[in-house]
Amino acid sequence: MERIGRWSVDSNILDHHSIFMENAANDIDSRLATRLRALRADRGLTLDSLSERSGVSRSMISLVERGESSPTASVLDRLAAGLGVTLATLFAEAERRDASPVARQSDQIAWTDPATGYRRRNLSPPGFPSPIELVEVELPAGTRVSYDSGTRAAGVEQQVYLLDGTIELTVGEVTHRLSAGDCLAMRLDRPTGFHNPTDRAARYIVALITDGRLGLNAAKR
Repeated sequence: MERIGRWSVDSNILDHHSIFMENAANDIDSRLATRLRALRADRGLTLDSLSERSGVSRSMISLVERGESSPTASVLDRLAAGLGVTLATLFAEAERRDASPVARQSDQIAWTDPATGYRRRNLSPPGFPSPIELVEVELPAGTRVSYDSGTRAAGVEQQVYLLDGTIELTVGEVTHRLSAGDCLAMRLDRPTGFHNPTDRAARYIVALITDGRLGLNAAKR
């Protein structure tokens, strides 16, 4: 038995939990590897060309594609930008005509950033053709996650709705402080940063709309 705080926990339970978490992480790495290879192949990009477009080294991309590295959120964001897709797309399945319009919680892919503990879960039905992507995020206390790519091949609109806690969301050079119930709309054409300045975790929903037609609308603004 091991003591954690006031509780005594069977070490076998802890061992099984550790094995489960390790297997889950390996499964996500394998999914990411397959998805990244497919997206790169669809665009006719070599490792060198994706490296040039994303700013991620060729060796790192190769490791990720072989499932031998657990990339950080920052690395994945740069790879997504190099491929011209959203970060959520890297965790999603390829669109299928027979995809179910319902996403059961057990089928929703969850991923934890190895660098910060930031956790994201794709809520949208896997493989279902839609320009809308929903993601739930938990940002640990004191954590900061930055996305410096700031560009996408197609227009991407994003709204962030805070479920619980407080975050500071920086879009370009402007910082917005959001509390539970607040919602911020933005266009992903500049660097963004998420910071939890408090001592408790924050949870929020990210809604993304990816549609080439947005470029026409943006020109009118």
